[in-house]
Amino acid sequence: MKASARNQFTGSVSQVVVGTVNAEVHIQLKGGETIVSAITKESVETLAIKEGIEIIALVKAPQIIIVTDFGGYKLSARNQLKGTVTAVKLGAVNAEVDIDTAGGDKIAVTVTNDSIESLGLRQGQTATAIFKASAVILAVAG
Repeated sequence: MKASARNQFTGSVSQVVVGTVNAEVHIQLKGGETIVSAITKESVETLAIKEGIEIIALVKAPQIIIVTDFGGYKLSARNQLKGTVTAVKLGAVNAEVDIDTAGGDKIAVTVTNDSIESLGLRQGQTATAIFKASAVILAVAG
């Protein structure tokens, strides 16, 4: 599959919680992490999403935020993938940060150069990639 979203996580559906309008789809990644996607009930039906199927979760790089220190705070965004910064590529205004998770998934994040400076981001640093369930687009083989 070719898509403009560089973050493409392959996993299997571990749980589907269907509500009146929306649904939550829980995806177990190969490294053991879980991603949650919030989509419509209609999309669950149209894509025939059910437990056990292989699925791809797509997240665009600008939809992800990076946290290096939670400072004791908890966040409502449940998708929190901890990893190690493998590259920081500065541009004129924005930068790309690459993070590798312990499970082997690679995450590309776009942030401002100011964020790189204020977070002190550098290669080898531990960081957590965070994104909301509503930012996750799902794809199935069809």
